[in-house]
Formats: sequence, C-alpha cells, structure tokens
Amino acid sequence: MDVFGRPVNFGWARTPLFEYNPPQIGGAARSRITAADRYIVFSATHLVVFEVMDGGYLGHVGVSVFSVKDHNRSSHAVDSYLSLGRFNLPLDSEKGSIKIREKKTELDFVVMPGSIASDGSRVPSGGARIIKMNYPRFGYHRHLRGELVLTPATSGAQSIVTVTRCRRDRYAFRYLRCSPWFIAEGVIQFGSTEIYFTQDNAWAIYDWKREVRPKSDIRYWAAACGIAGNRLTGFNIGYGDADASAGTENAFFLDGVVHKLDQVTFHIPPADWLDEWKFTSSDQRLEMTFTPFQKRKESRNFLFHSVNCRQVCGTFSGRVILDDGTPLAFWDITGFAERRKTRF
Repeated sequence: MDVFGRPVNFGWARTPLFEYNPPQIGGAARSRITAADRYIVFSATHLVVFEVMDGGYLGHVGVSVFSVKDHNRSSHAVDSYLSLGRFNLPLDSEKGSIKIREKKTELDFVVMPGSIASDGSRVPSGGARIIKMNYPRFGYHRHLRGELVLTPATSGAQSIVTVTRCRRDRYAFRYLRCSPWFIAEGVIQFGSTEIYFTQDNAWAIYDWKREVRPKSDIRYWAAACGIAGNRLTGFNIGYGDADASAGTENAFFLDGVVHKLDQVTFHIPPADWLDEWKFTSSDQRLEMTFTPFQKRKESRNFLFHSVNCRQVCGTFSGRVILDDGTPLAFWDITGFAERRKTRF
C-alpha cells in the first residue's frame, strides 16, 4: 500500500508473497472489504462445497452437497447481516483457523501448523487442513456431520497467487490464492447416507480471497482436480472486471507444480448452462470441454447490497501444453464453473 492506502504491487506468484493488513487500507468503506474461504471436495460419488464469506454488509456460511450419480443437490446457507469482520477470517492463507457457530450450525476450518505430505515428506506450514461440520437440520431436516482431513499431495506444492487492481476504482483490489491439489480423507454422514473420501479417490480445492470490492463486480471462475494418467492434475481459471495485465489467475497444475497460462475464454452455451462448454486460452496452450451434470443459483440481498451466483458442476476433458512444451491429455476431471455478480 502507498501512504494513502492504495494498492501498488500487482502480479502473480507461486506462493503467497504479500501481507494482507486491513487497517492499512485507506479510502474504502469497511463494508467494501470482503474476505472468503472456500473448499471444494470431490469423491467418486459426491461433490461438497464449503464457504465462509464476510462481505461487509452481508456475511454468508454455506454448504452444498451434489450427488454425481443421481445429480441431486442439497444446500444449507446462513446469512449474517452486517457481519463487518465478525467471522474473524485469518489474514494469512497459510495459518489461522475459522470457527463458525450460527443458528445451531457448526463449521470449522482448521489449518494444522505442520504435516506429513502423502509422499512421506515434511510440510512445515500451510499443510494439512481439517474440516469439521455439524448441521442438525440440513436439507429436508437431515443431519449433516463429519470430519475431513485435507493433505497436500506433495511437499512444496505450488499455488496460483494473484493481486489485481480494479480499472474503475483506485482503492479496489483482489488478492487470491487457489490450491487445487489436496488429497481428502474422511467420512460425512448425510442423513442415512455415508459419503466416504479415501486417498487416491478424493481431492479438494482451496480458494482464498481477500479484497476491496468496487461498487459492482462480475467474476467468472472454474476449477477442477483429479487424476489423469496416474498423475494429480488440476487447474484454476478465471477473469472478470479486474485488470489482469500484470498476471492472470489462469494456471494448470501437474503434481502440485504450476504451469502458467495466459487469458482463458469461457465459451458458455447461451441456451442452457447444462449444455457442453468450451474453454480456450489466448496462448493456444489449453483446449477443453466441460460437461455439466448439475446447476444451482444463489441470490442474497440486504438493503442495496446483492450477491448473485450461478454455478454448474461437471467433468472436464481436454489437452494442455505444459511449460516445457510437453502436451498432456486429461479426461473426466470433476470440477465446477460459476459466474458471480456483486453490487452495492
């Protein structure tokens, strides 16, 4: 930040380099500061999304469970008006925990100080994470409870970290980190159904966001993680109103290593979002198709503040050119894509 509290450093990195410190932010109302932590966990049978967001005027704690087999979805959300930092979300993506107790629901994100990676090596920080949940009435009054352990696939796994500015607001910025390479293990009890997450058959994506919002914003985002050719693959792609000229958030991951991509275009079917999508990159290194199996819409409003999200889940298949020029084909990797609009 400069002396007026305006962001001055922009770009991308493979690890978090910048310190996020809200008291240093100047010229922006407290209600425009947004913090969000999101985990997307996949198994062979289910996809589960956990999200905690403090959006200033409007806070949100939500969990959605998608069935891969029968395409059913159950969601539970608790909105908190005028949250204004009450959730105490960590300032650092590599440490700190979140404990939510809202309307008889419990959701914890716990970051362990150190861990052992799945290959046996030591991960000193930002390693294993634990998700605990207890929802007595979740979707048609079923009980949702359980515990998941997320472990980095390899030691020193890289993330895509970006800081971008807003073209229309000199105080607005977005600080993002995405890590699509966690291995998930645990059990979730959902009514009479037990959802098992086992090593080599379940993965997770961690999405961390801290920002000062402009008065209106739109963002497209897609991410996925899975096994292709006995290797852990994943990606994070997105774009929006932010100025990404200093570095996009687009990256493909192979065994935890970032392979940076340029601009990526979402070719969204205009008639029905459940039709097949296409994705292409401006550097001609990425071509893939997306076959959705489920969609959901979410809308939250408070006074003049609104958040509208349209999300689809499905499988991705395609071809990417790695940084060394090697082509890699991948198929049926589970993930999702979304469009999120914010206005206040």
